[in-house]
Amino acid sequence: LSPCPTFSHSQIYRSPYITPSNSINTMNHPRNPRFTHLLSLFLIILFLVAFVTSQEVDDEKDFNYIEGSGKGPEDWGDLKEEWATCKTGNMQSPIDLFGRRVEVAPVSEEIHKFYNPGEATLKNRGHDISVEWKGGNSKININGIDYILRQVHWHSPSEHAINGQRYALELHIVHQSQDNKIAVIGLLYNLGRPDPFLGKLEEKIKSLSNTSTEVDIGIVDPNDIKIGGNKYYRYRGSLTT
Repeated sequence: LSPCPTFSHSQIYRSPYITPSNSINTMNHPRNPRFTHLLSLFLIILFLVAFVTSQEVDDEKDFNYIEGSGKGPEDWGDLKEEWATCKTGNMQSPIDLFGRRVEVAPVSEEIHKFYNPGEATLKNRGHDISVEWKGGNSKININGIDYILRQVHWHSPSEHAINGQRYALELHIVHQSQDNKIAVIGLLYNLGRPDPFLGKLEEKIKSLSNTSTEVDIGIVDPNDIKIGGNKYYRYRGSLTT
């Protein structure tokens, strides 16, 4: 499996509209050195994959995101024969979002968020920690198309960069439509105030010390993921991991 398996084509642009079905309140917490997401403008990323033709990478031992390491993004296409498209494909994720290459779109589709609490499973997949929902009772709607919330997972450091800057952590909120199209919302974190969603999962995450561990964690409310701001980057790309 490749770190960049699926491709589609589009322009990169920024849109000012993201409309949740429920209001989002800013949480006030005392500062301490924990992960928190930066809920200011420009730090929400939506990337779309036209069709899923490969599963997520199960193990990242064969590649990383460190430039100059011999296994970084510039080397992926040479590491394995089946990964050759990593150096020849178009519109691959993740990318570095440079402001001078961004097309500002004052009018675009709105993203409507319909999240509800549901039974969830916490997994240690070795290369990341994921929360997967079982019921399929949460979704987003983009241009009239429903994308069911499947799971969230984190990457550290962030996969995406903005103007060359990577962040401490990146959250991917993965949604899937009935015809297997994927919409992923990415949130970038920095060190600062505690994050309410991570805070509720912290002790459970610490208990997953072994790779491939999976535990049922009961009801988890995806509304605890605070998606703030009303501007975001959007592009068509690929699955990452």
